[in-house]
Amino acid sequence: MSDSDTHPQRRPAFVACRPWRPPSGPPLTRRQKFLPEIFWWVAGLTIALAVLPITAPADSTGQTANGADPRLASLDGFRASAEHTPRRPRPQPAREPRRDSWSVAFDNDMLVPGSRDQDYTYGLSASYTGAGARDFWFSLDTPLRWLDRLAGLAARSNDGVESHTVEAGLFGFTPEDVEATATHYDDRPYASLIYLSQSRVQVDRVNRVAWHSSLTVGALGLDLVGDAQNAVHKVTGSHHAEGWDDQISDGGEPTARYAIARQKYLDVSSDNLEVKSTLQGSLGYLTEASWSLSFRGGRLRSPWWQSNPELVSYGQGASQNNRPTGTNEHYLWGGAAIVARGYNAFLQGQFRDSEVRYQFDELNHLVLEAWVGYTFEFQNGYRLSYVLRGHTSEVRDGAGDRNLLWGGVIVAKTFD
Repeated sequence: MSDSDTHPQRRPAFVACRPWRPPSGPPLTRRQKFLPEIFWWVAGLTIALAVLPITAPADSTGQTANGADPRLASLDGFRASAEHTPRRPRPQPAREPRRDSWSVAFDNDMLVPGSRDQDYTYGLSASYTGAGARDFWFSLDTPLRWLDRLAGLAARSNDGVESHTVEAGLFGFTPEDVEATATHYDDRPYASLIYLSQSRVQVDRVNRVAWHSSLTVGALGLDLVGDAQNAVHKVTGSHHAEGWDDQISDGGEPTARYAIARQKYLDVSSDNLEVKSTLQGSLGYLTEASWSLSFRGGRLRSPWWQSNPELVSYGQGASQNNRPTGTNEHYLWGGAAIVARGYNAFLQGQFRDSEVRYQFDELNHLVLEAWVGYTFEFQNGYRLSYVLRGHTSEVRDGAGDRNLLWGGVIVAKTFD
């Protein structure tokens, strides 16, 4: 009898959810149990910061009682008073520079305390920000603007403030036991994405709202992601991942995603603390809706709408977060999100047959996410960030029922 006879192939089927039963997989490790504590700690810190009393509250135009922008002061030596004058104003450009910044992000589940090599296992991305990002020959700005008009997002900036970014990257997923040569039918499948993404930000500074939109095209199931992982493992002496031939859409399949988000700068923010809420929705290889509350606090110089960790989806968007400004800022940032996910191609597959794939009723469709990070920018324009990010289990039961946790490093630089 073959493996396929004893382990029936998973097929996507939108059927009624089966009765709940206790997970049959191994007991959760100490680190997996710790993730919910991280989530609630970050969520509690976010809420606590959101209700802190502040002085000189901002009015509806974004000005404080003394006429200064509420985010212009530095952390050092700050005392709220009617005569307070910020040492160095935070840049609020009315026109986007042709070349703004570049950044590179690397995610890995090994960048956390302890040792792990599973689930969202690694990601690598690079991005370029500036008006020139919309004019590259490979730019997706034209179809993105068409989708924005269709979604009613045309001309959302009341004073023409826009930002453009192009990003390219790849990331992959693995089951827990990467050394096993037999197909994992009771754990999450191998999966990968190689992508190109175009994003656009429209800022309404009067109402302190930012509209984000992005269009991503790419390919699932290509060999490059698995080959790159095993090449690195060979150099580092790590285990060889044996199951990439069973990945979702093995051999390659095109995919796409369109996402929009509305960010609101909250009135509880002060000179050295920013709090914002974000509503986001997307259609494509991740079809979902989410709400998040996020903060950053410290020596703040950059506009609030340029820091967007809440818009990151696995590895995508990581390199766009915390863009440098060349103003020597540093701050702590974090947040929490509730995600209602209707479809996940990395678990359910797409149109092409996949050896392992989960059915709709085998997944958790309400996921809680949390993240916390720190950013330091040097006076020469280089910026270094570290983030710890995770979310609750996407799989309802079995060996794949575990929380995800990974770390990331971001290096960025402003153009001179």
